[in-house]
Amino acid sequence: MAATHPPHVVALLYEAFLRLQGVVEDAARTHAPGIRPAHQAVFFHMEHDGIRLSRLAAKAQMTAQAMGALVDDLERLGYLRRVPDPADRRAKLIVFTARGDAALRAGYAAIDEVERRLAAMLGEDGLAELNATLTRVIKEF
Repeated sequence: MAATHPPHVVALLYEAFLRLQGVVEDAARTHAPGIRPAHQAVFFHMEHDGIRLSRLAAKAQMTAQAMGALVDDLERLGYLRRVPDPADRRAKLIVFTARGDAALRAGYAAIDEVERRLAAMLGEDGLAELNATLTRVIKEF
C-alpha cells in the first residue's frame, strides 16, 4: 500500500488562491455584469491616472496583444475607455469609466470581506503573520 503524502505547500497556496479568487469573482458577477476571471489582470494592474497598454501588459506579464483583447472587451462592456496621453498625444491611456470605478469599488469591498473572514478565522495576529509570510515569499521568489 502506497503511503500518502501531505499536499505540497505550492498546491495549498494555489488552492487557497482559487477559493479566495472565487469569492471576488462572485462579487464581480453580482456588481459588474460581463466581467470574466481573465479581466482581473486588467483591474489588478491598472493605475489611478491611467496606463498605457504596453505598461499594463508588462505589469501583468502578458503580451500586448492578449492584454489588448481584454482591454477591448472591457471597453466594449463600458468599464474602460482610451483617452489621449497628455504626455504624448500620439499615445493612448486606458482609464476607468464611472462604471469601471464602481466595479473596482465592488472588487475592493469583496477583498475587504475576504480579509474580514480571514481575520475571524486566523485572528488578527494570525492574519498579520500570514501577510508577513506571503510578503516574504513574494520578495524572495
